[in-house]
Amino acid sequence: MYKIPANTLFVGQRLVFVPECQSTNTLLAEMTTKSALPEGTVVITNHQKAGRGQRGNVWLADAGLNLTLSILLNPNFLPVRHQFQLTAVTSLAVCGYLRKKGLRETFIKWPNDILVDRKKICGILIENSLQGETIHQSIVGIGLNLNQKIFVPSSATSLFSETGKTVDLNNELHLLLPEIESAYLQLRAGNIKWIQSTYLSLLYGKDQWLPFESEGKKFSGKIKDVDEAGRLILSTENGERSFSMKEITFLR
Repeated sequence: MYKIPANTLFVGQRLVFVPECQSTNTLLAEMTTKSALPEGTVVITNHQKAGRGQRGNVWLADAGLNLTLSILLNPNFLPVRHQFQLTAVTSLAVCGYLRKKGLRETFIKWPNDILVDRKKICGILIENSLQGETIHQSIVGIGLNLNQKIFVPSSATSLFSETGKTVDLNNELHLLLPEIESAYLQLRAGNIKWIQSTYLSLLYGKDQWLPFESEGKKFSGKIKDVDEAGRLILSTENGERSFSMKEITFLR
């Protein structure tokens, strides 16, 4: 069903398609334990029965309608303290793809949910294997809603819902993978400042007062920045505060 893209250097040059699986991240991780795989290997499926998201959430997608894939990267040039930059470049790549499809109201909800008109269209789950102070291997999981029409909950959306047009999944894969490769190469080249500034420019809710919850307490905060470690920097009534992903929840 899926063909190897002709317009990438390494991402997707080895492509493994399975009709269904529990999780493409899990399957790709298992494959790496059995043989050495080239960087950029992609595992993709029509039906991911137990896709995983951040914070232990489940990613649900109807079979044969969306892109559900995982990509193997070897960012051994990246210190562990900068591992969030992988999340940033993957988010930028998906945003770039969607904006080129005409969805101008595409933003990143920290840390890595992709929203179109405030509805979630894509989830990203990156799982890193560490080796000393660097990252040995990363598995980048992406679930991107394309042709799905009905969502539970209704806070999700798809390319079809936004445009009214059905797309060919193989064609869209060939548009998405070069965006991912290009953004990753920016990271490999050390362009951290560009990555951070571009990520911040696409951040949902920046400089707006939004409701949050942390340690059981609700409060309002204004997003000011995201630091190199990926912590969310908020301006609050009690001054500036920083939060890691597990320390804070958006309330809308």
